[in-house]
Amino acid sequence: MSLNLKLFVALLATSRVCLPLEPRSDMAGTTGGEGSTAAVPSSTDELISWLGDDTARVIVIDKTFDFTSTEGTVTGDGCIPWTCTPGAQIAINLNSWCDNDQPNAATTTVTYNKAGISGISVGSNKTLLGKGTAGWIKGKGLRIAGSSNIIIQNVRFSDINAEYVWGGDAIAIDGGKNIWAMFTDLSTIASDPLSVQRRWPTISCNWLWAAEGVTISDNVFDGNGDYSPLCDGHHYWTLYFTGASDTITFARNYLYQTSGRGPKLGGVSSYSQTVHIYNNYFVDITDHALDAGPGSKAIVEGNYFNTVVRPSTDGNTGQVFAPIDTTTSAQCTSALGRSCVANIMLSSGELANAEDTSIIGSFTSSAVTAATVMTASEAASYVQSNAGTGVVN
Repeated sequence: MSLNLKLFVALLATSRVCLPLEPRSDMAGTTGGEGSTAAVPSSTDELISWLGDDTARVIVIDKTFDFTSTEGTVTGDGCIPWTCTPGAQIAINLNSWCDNDQPNAATTTVTYNKAGISGISVGSNKTLLGKGTAGWIKGKGLRIAGSSNIIIQNVRFSDINAEYVWGGDAIAIDGGKNIWAMFTDLSTIASDPLSVQRRWPTISCNWLWAAEGVTISDNVFDGNGDYSPLCDGHHYWTLYFTGASDTITFARNYLYQTSGRGPKLGGVSSYSQTVHIYNNYFVDITDHALDAGPGSKAIVEGNYFNTVVRPSTDGNTGQVFAPIDTTTSAQCTSALGRSCVANIMLSSGELANAEDTSIIGSFTSSAVTAATVMTASEAASYVQSNAGTGVVN
């Protein structure tokens, strides 16, 4: 048993919770800083140094590391793409986005915290572990660019230039392999809390590079905030997976009070994203959850959509299979060796553009065929009790 798995099991025993987190096929090969002695950084500078070096490390954070004002502020050009009130997000003219994508928007001057724009570089063979609910990175995110074997667990990320689009991501993956982000809390982020690319998101996977063997599980995406494109207090830029050749598991996450990109997949037809989305709980989504664009394939199973206006967008060219009953679920059997699990929609719209059975044969890896998928009702109950920080230790 690896050091990280031993630590994880010990934390579970301490917390007296029962979590379905036995070694999973989607985590194979992800050991983080296995073999190194856990250490606690004393300052933001030391945290940056340890995360970015070439040494295998288990880094434990037991307090708030506030980067908000560490790099000063920047004043520059921006634009106003949305004119609703109150709380419309303003966009930073980063890489001339306002000029090229919003030429008709009113221009303005923006002042933002520089630290939020670029994430902390994370090298290979790292475990970043928060202690209890105390591990908090504020005002800055993480950037993984081609690194591998990384575990991010039980850490809160927040307050990254929330007023501004292009103000920063919580976790941006610009290519990499064997990356596992779990039990994090993400809130008040400018763009996507998690992006597997490097363009908009809170969590994102890169526009140019491949992100292979990425697992995003047991996290809380809290979209409640003062700023959004829709002026409804619901964060829009949630997750963006659009790398060159991504393989991603998105499981047991809790998304609430968002309005879009939950997640956004694809966008370039020559790229590919193969994404297994299961046992997530979506609630109070004022526009859409899944948005599957060109190049993407997704099996969506065992998810619970509660008061979601559009569980998935229609009219896009992404390929999605999302069963809604036992008949459609059974169509997985020949390829996966098991039935898929039906999704549930409560007071929600339809799972549009989600009946493409031709893609099921693309999901024959053990990460999918051997996945333990709860029913949607079981997942809703489990996720509300167990996702986010402070659960495993």
